[in-house]
Amino acid sequence: MPPVGEVAAAEARSGMVLGGGAAAAAVGGGEDAVVMQVAGAEGQDSVITINCPDQAGLGCDLCRTILEFGLRITRGADVSTDGQWCFVVFWVVPRTPSIKVRWANLKNRLMSMCPSNYPMTFYPEITQPGPSQFYLLKLFSADRKGLLHDVTHILSELELIIHRVKVSTTPDGRVIDLFFITDGMELLHTKERQEETCSMLIATLGPSISCEILLAEGFQQGFSSLPPTISEELFRLELADGDNCSRSICAEMKRMQKATINFDNTLSPAHTLLQINCADQKGLLYDILRTMKDCSIQVTYGRFWSDKKGFREVDLFIKQADGKKIIDPEKQDVLSSRLRSEMLHPLRVMIVNRGPDVELLVANPVELSGKGRPRVFYDATFALKALGICIFSVRITEYSERVQNEFVFTLLLMHFRLKLGGRQHQSVNGRSTDSSWMIAVSSHCQTALSIGTVLSTG
Repeated sequence: MPPVGEVAAAEARSGMVLGGGAAAAAVGGGEDAVVMQVAGAEGQDSVITINCPDQAGLGCDLCRTILEFGLRITRGADVSTDGQWCFVVFWVVPRTPSIKVRWANLKNRLMSMCPSNYPMTFYPEITQPGPSQFYLLKLFSADRKGLLHDVTHILSELELIIHRVKVSTTPDGRVIDLFFITDGMELLHTKERQEETCSMLIATLGPSISCEILLAEGFQQGFSSLPPTISEELFRLELADGDNCSRSICAEMKRMQKATINFDNTLSPAHTLLQINCADQKGLLYDILRTMKDCSIQVTYGRFWSDKKGFREVDLFIKQADGKKIIDPEKQDVLSSRLRSEMLHPLRVMIVNRGPDVELLVANPVELSGKGRPRVFYDATFALKALGICIFSVRITEYSERVQNEFVFTLLLMHFRLKLGGRQHQSVNGRSTDSSWMIAVSSHCQTALSIGTVLSTG
């Protein structure tokens, strides 16, 4: 019998369509609950269509799952619902050519998220989402540059979601990695799934590593705290005038600040039209839909489209949880302020001096459901690997901020002197005097800026 997920990982054939059948009908979407038209050539859009009963926050959940599978929403998306039934279309491509999308697994995951009109007793292949079991993955290996990202990449391909990481390096150059994970396929309790995970890690990283998977009994996602000075700087709303900033990141920040948000209550007797025009960036649609979900705003119709200049146009017909339009100017201001903050700061990045080493902090918002922004840790480790920066230790904690909770990734980086743009990185009084390398990390995590462009200046 092939390993779990092997069939799903097979390469997509030209024009392949996934969807229909009895399983789709069981979810209440007839023959078309989830249909995927997989692109036949690299660079072409694949189309994901979901047609199922509606529920609060479904669009946000679907978008997050699509991002978890390494896809990028390109041309846009269309969302339509009457409050009982929804129809959603996404145009997507893999974020990088190296990502192998398990289309069949993605379809099954999206199917499991669709509210059901029928009992699932007769369709055991479809599992309804519930609390996920946490597992502890222990990994022992010789240290090398990029190891943490390579492990993260493999776990992402296996649909294993990282919630906490503890990384430590011993004096003899060995690494002990502890990953607290959940399984998107909900199969990690089986011997076959555990063997597949360890076999893939060993096959990719070499026979010198050893791994073990245990049930993480008693694991709790507790809250942590940051020193007040660190918290104030990390979560401040705007850059200070004296902040050192490269031309590229300053230009990008100004571009993001050009976002316009308008409310119109004249076009519909039952809905408020929310219009957003802003610069495109990674996960933008997810950030908008997550904000709607956390603010208990129902989206009845949505159209997301991008132009060739890198801007998004968003039209949303929305209403409050009580079914009323958003007429109160104060409520409009609160929602507008929240959206601007999410678009301007989808992630927050800063560095702190720790003697001969530096500490990188990456913060990202946590949904009210407790889930964080997809693939942030993946992006951060990728950026550091591309820059040739070694990671000595890692902590992932949840921090309760004034408005919402944040996941904070704290990465202790080994001593380095990174030359970018003819300058050496230095730290003075605990703060970086040249944020070029940090900008590369931030750029990869939160915008479409290329790390390669930053590296080519060195």
